[in-house]
Amino acid sequence: MSGENRLPEGFGELERFAGQWAIETSDERKKARIRSTPEERQAFYEAATPLAARGLAYLDTIPLDTWDEPAQELMRILLSLAHISLAVEKQGDEEAHHAINHAHFTITRSTETAATTG
Repeated sequence: MSGENRLPEGFGELERFAGQWAIETSDERKKARIRSTPEERQAFYEAATPLAARGLAYLDTIPLDTWDEPAQELMRILLSLAHISLAVEKQGDEEAHHAINHAHFTITRSTETAATTG
């Protein structure tokens, strides 16, 4: 999608984060959180947090089964925000310590897989 907007109109402030944070699965989001630097997490958090409520309200106006790619990308960004919020808001400087334990488990069931696995 080079040169194209990856996100819906009105969310251009988040375009620069789409490549790093519009991630498909829960496990991939966890891994991105672990790989990211504190500065990357903080910058994303500061940009995305003020837009989260508006983003969810926007997505609520569209039936889930009709979401286009920009809507799906926005949801992926918001899901990544949920993953890094704990690191930024609560764990802070201790995130690296907590990340050690994350490397030992894989998220194998999520909303992405629940429909197919029952």
